[in-house]
Amino acid sequence: MPPAPEGGAPGARRAHEMPFGATLLEGGGARLRLWAPAARTVEVELHGAFMPAMPLPGGWWQADAPRAVAGQRYRFHVDGLAVPDPASRFNPDGPHAASELIDPRAFAWDDGDWRGRPWHEVVLYELHVGSFTREGTFAAAQAQLEGLARLGITAVQLMPLADFPGRFGWGYDGVLHYAPHAAYGRPDDVKRFVQAAHALGLMVFVDVVYNHFGPDGNYLHAYAPQFFSQQHDSPWGRAINFDGEGSRTVRDFFIHNALYWLEEFHVDGLRLDAVHAIVDGSAQHVLQELSVRARAHLPGRHIHLVVEDDHNDTARLSAVPRPGRYDGQWTGDFHHILHVLLTGEGGGYYEEFREAWPHGTLEQLARCLANGTAWLGAPPVARQGRARPASFEAAPLLAIVNFLQNHDQVGNRAFGERLAPLALAQRPDAGQAPLALATALLLLAPHTPMLFMGQEWNAATPFLYFADWQGDLRRAVTEGRRREFPQFHSASGGSVVPDPCDEATFHASALDRTERERAEAVQWQSFVSHLLALRQSALVPRLPRLAPQGHTAEVIEGRGLWVRWHFDARDGEPACVLEMGLNFSGAVLAVPALAGVHGAGEGVSVLYQQADAEQGYLAPWGGHWRWREEVRA
Repeated sequence: MPPAPEGGAPGARRAHEMPFGATLLEGGGARLRLWAPAARTVEVELHGAFMPAMPLPGGWWQADAPRAVAGQRYRFHVDGLAVPDPASRFNPDGPHAASELIDPRAFAWDDGDWRGRPWHEVVLYELHVGSFTREGTFAAAQAQLEGLARLGITAVQLMPLADFPGRFGWGYDGVLHYAPHAAYGRPDDVKRFVQAAHALGLMVFVDVVYNHFGPDGNYLHAYAPQFFSQQHDSPWGRAINFDGEGSRTVRDFFIHNALYWLEEFHVDGLRLDAVHAIVDGSAQHVLQELSVRARAHLPGRHIHLVVEDDHNDTARLSAVPRPGRYDGQWTGDFHHILHVLLTGEGGGYYEEFREAWPHGTLEQLARCLANGTAWLGAPPVARQGRARPASFEAAPLLAIVNFLQNHDQVGNRAFGERLAPLALAQRPDAGQAPLALATALLLLAPHTPMLFMGQEWNAATPFLYFADWQGDLRRAVTEGRRREFPQFHSASGGSVVPDPCDEATFHASALDRTERERAEAVQWQSFVSHLLALRQSALVPRLPRLAPQGHTAEVIEGRGLWVRWHFDARDGEPACVLEMGLNFSGAVLAVPALAGVHGAGEGVSVLYQQADAEQGYLAPWGGHWRWREEVRA
């Protein structure tokens, strides 16, 4: 647990000023603004009354409502079409209904001068608010934060909060990017969650989607078609327009959204979904501009920006906070390799990691551990019919976010199975030993680790794909999901793949917290907590000294690894090496580097051992971590 935040004036009021949406004015009333460059007329409906909006230069429309107060409902009527505010702070009845006037300064913060925690202390925990608890609310999730802090988590990452139609969904099809999904609670409930996390020393990250709008509830096409590119496409249709006519306002919409979450909700970081689908030919890419403006807008705070990038473009990463750069990147290579090693699966995108050319799976893992990604300097490889660019420079290892499970890797399976039962089914005689070894590797490597909700006790509940679509969209999604997994059909010809639009599928994905009381779950939580305590005490203090390059990893007999991570001398601390040996097999493995000095000795200290180890050997599914002082010429 970090020191308590420095004292500050209680009752701080926070609001992000922006040109979009509704703003309550200090002298009373509200100003409502809409960017609608294709509109001929705009009216505002406020609390049942109508008023005209006046056109302004640049496609803007504005209406002043001197008697408006917080809590009133409003919406725009664009050429007769009723639409919500695209920058609404809250839509209680969903994105097809009216927005609510919110006074962000009504909330009195009590987290003092919280400035966050540095990146090297990050241990992420990804959760979906709707299924993290049976209640599915911010308030219920807040009640679980103390347990996460005791476990050793330092940063909670919330799957997208942006409002979407229906009661349940993953959140990646949001259409009101500024409005927390109403089924989870009100904006003040988000703020209570954040300040409760801060009181426990936990950071809060929010997952944001800046590569597309969802297919239902997005009215921008009708009055602001400039939001969408005329030159670029995306997997969801027309790409967001970040580089064409009108793109300045579009860029500002998303950059202000990032600043809004960071400032008004006092969150500590953002995870930007699938940035490889963002197309921008501008001189300054929108991702670079977002980073520059976020760091300039909130000086003195630890602001963490993370991307998910299927192309592994590590050039935008930095080992230290830097304007224009990003602190972290979700990298699937580590997960895919460990999944293949533990489950034996090799279909779909796992194919390139199973006996992949030109090297085997363990050699790919060696590259991941030493360089950050599996394909350093390799030719582009085919992934699901498209070329994936390779990284040609080693990434800052701290900036690589590794995981064994996340929402995609679990939820995109037909039945939402978690890793533990899959690994056990592959090697029943080994029990949980393979998964324990992989977990120790995840949590005791210098890379930034992430757990998925329930992973800390090996939750048995699945995490399925669910989305509360209606009408034609519901039929299309349900049928598409079943076509994706044609192998799962009953003898009578019907599909047994859960219907993603059935409420029962959503409820089946909610964590069952009674599982935590079972003996094996208690034991696994103790194991994870022990590893995180070791990370915090022995690894985290050294991480700022992690060398930018020169790390090595070699494969042993095609069954094991020997890895060496170098740490520079600094502030009176000597240079040292974290050495790790791993045995990914069910037989004893000879590890020459373990011969000689195995346990504690001159300049050597054992950090952790997974299973028994003898002089020069590792037990089946065994691991060994030790520190060694390093004398450099």
